[in-house]
Amino acid sequence: MFSKDFYTYLINNTLIEIKGGLTRPTFLKIWMVAVDNRIFARSWNKSENSWFTEFQKTGIGEIKFGDKVIRVKGEKINSDDPINKKISQAYIEKYKQPENLKYAKGISKPEYFNYTMEFFDQ
Repeated sequence: MFSKDFYTYLINNTLIEIKGGLTRPTFLKIWMVAVDNRIFARSWNKSENSWFTEFQKTGIGEIKFGDKVIRVKGEKINSDDPINKKISQAYIEKYKQPENLKYAKGISKPEYFNYTMEFFDQ
């Protein structure tokens, strides 16, 4: 279970920093949402060399929020998992700012369901 500090940060910030695996030197800022006290993110670029693919390979990484860094496990969500619809809704609700809404609607489409990762505090 993640700390209350993390959930508070997640609710109040649109960008969360992440690093897949343990060999990458820098964090990448991504969008992340909470659904039913579970933490999720989707890969926007669907790149073959990304935080998402590193989590698929190693199952581990780090999340940075503010000045804190926590180790996490990551597991890919199946595209047919019903939680995907809730995750999509969470993206649209959280990233509703005019400059973000187009992208929130994009990342909420079913084609992104197969690029969804759930995180677990280690």
